[in-house]
Amino acid sequence: MSRGTVVITGASSGLGAEMARQFAALGYDLGLCARRTDRLDELRTEILGAHPERTISVKQLDVVEDAAVFTVFDEFAREFGTIDRVVVNAGLGKGAPLGTGRHDANRQTATVNFLAALTQTEAAMTIFRAQGHGHLVMISSISALRGMPKTLTTYAATKAGVAALAEGLRAEAIPGVDVSVIYPGYIRSEMNDRIKHEPKLMVDTETGVRAMVAAIEKRRPKAYVPTWPWLPLGYALRVLPTPLARKLL
Repeated sequence: MSRGTVVITGASSGLGAEMARQFAALGYDLGLCARRTDRLDELRTEILGAHPERTISVKQLDVVEDAAVFTVFDEFAREFGTIDRVVVNAGLGKGAPLGTGRHDANRQTATVNFLAALTQTEAAMTIFRAQGHGHLVMISSISALRGMPKTLTTYAATKAGVAALAEGLRAEAIPGVDVSVIYPGYIRSEMNDRIKHEPKLMVDTETGVRAMVAAIEKRRPKAYVPTWPWLPLGYALRVLPTPLARKLL
């Protein structure tokens, strides 16, 4: 018996793929979408091998294509009859210091991380309003809590925008709809595999995502994950002077 249906964007690798594994283990059916369908097919085969009772639908989706986002979300809704949760997870980690000739990288990051997140939110909320229920989950970042320097400037700004979208929707208090924003700390994923100097507080993907899934299951309005050390560090980041806050990350 299914506990409901979870749609995850950017599900072909990293945090998205691991969320799919863990939600399936909890009893959810899955709608998985990403650009790389070969990886989605492999993930579907892997999950069904461990949980053959689950129903998993996979679809190709580039989240910067607005019309495709609405089409794919609607197809999932028709296939499953209802969508209980949408995880807006697709993201990009590119970036360069502003004014150094890489406007292309910064613009691409802003387009994927914020404008595409807005489109996914529109598509999810259209379905949730029609259903009268749903759980929207926005994946932000601990870097969203303060303006970040150099290569993180644009990325952090986009993730702050994602958090603001979630907060605005919560303020609307739409009947039957819960909204959560998750602020992951340093969790190993494909996005950060190329980091030259690994942060001291990095945790493995499974551990980090387990904390994310636990917060999502509790439908917490916002969560810094893993709770230790990111709950106290998140508070510190918000209140410390910029030079001190910069030393924490």
